[in-house]
Amino acid sequence: MKKLIKVRFKPTGRVYDFDSGAFVLKSGDRVIVETEQGLGLGIVVAPPKSFDEQQHDRLLKKVFRLANEKDLYQQEKNCNVEKSAYAYCFKRIKELKLKMHLFSVESSFDGNKLTFFFTSEGRVDFRILVKMLTKEFGVRIDLRQVGIRHKAKMFSGIGRCGRMICCSTFIDKFAPVSIRMAKNQNLSLNPTKISGLCGRLMCCLTFENDTYKALMDKFPKLHKTVTTKKGKGKVMRHNVISNRLTIRLDDGQEIETGLDEIIQEQKHK
Repeated sequence: MKKLIKVRFKPTGRVYDFDSGAFVLKSGDRVIVETEQGLGLGIVVAPPKSFDEQQHDRLLKKVFRLANEKDLYQQEKNCNVEKSAYAYCFKRIKELKLKMHLFSVESSFDGNKLTFFFTSEGRVDFRILVKMLTKEFGVRIDLRQVGIRHKAKMFSGIGRCGRMICCSTFIDKFAPVSIRMAKNQNLSLNPTKISGLCGRLMCCLTFENDTYKALMDKFPKLHKTVTTKKGKGKVMRHNVISNRLTIRLDDGQEIETGLDEIIQEQKHK
């Protein structure tokens, strides 16, 4: 039986699964692992546990070796290069008057590639900028334009729920989010209350949307006329979680009743 460990590359970054191979590891160990971008240095954030390779949805990459002092020095060197690259690129963007917002620079572990992440409202011609960066640092340069949600995913942060934002912890792909989802869940439509750190609608609005839709199918629609034990009235509000709804009777009185107490639903005239 093989052992699975969880590795994080950044203090607030996403956690990835790796096969520990023959290494005996514990939380806090620094390891060199195989990634899609080559070797990378990460820290073990969960103790190893057994897993069945046949039941896993994908083939896990293995731990290459334990990190040594030379690796830690290389990581520190990369961090310094990232800082200087950010400052240099930011200055050149101002000089060239490019309409782009640089927010992060990442160096590959071997130091042979620098990736510059930026946001922009439209397409940007950065060919001259790439030439300047290549000449200055003498490595492969990649300028990558990302959306505002991907920026939040990379930066991470604390959401209004008090937890790390979902996109930086476990969400792999961004699902479409609409204001209709907030309406289905009877949430406030105030943009400041249903928007995430990125300024867009919160991803968590999608988590319970299907459940709310399934429950809502059992309820009579708003403003429909129904019959209760206290008389006829129109449906004014739904409380899906409590399985109750508010009815305005013909005499103007509002009552709250359970869904199972509705006698009959009539077509709205």
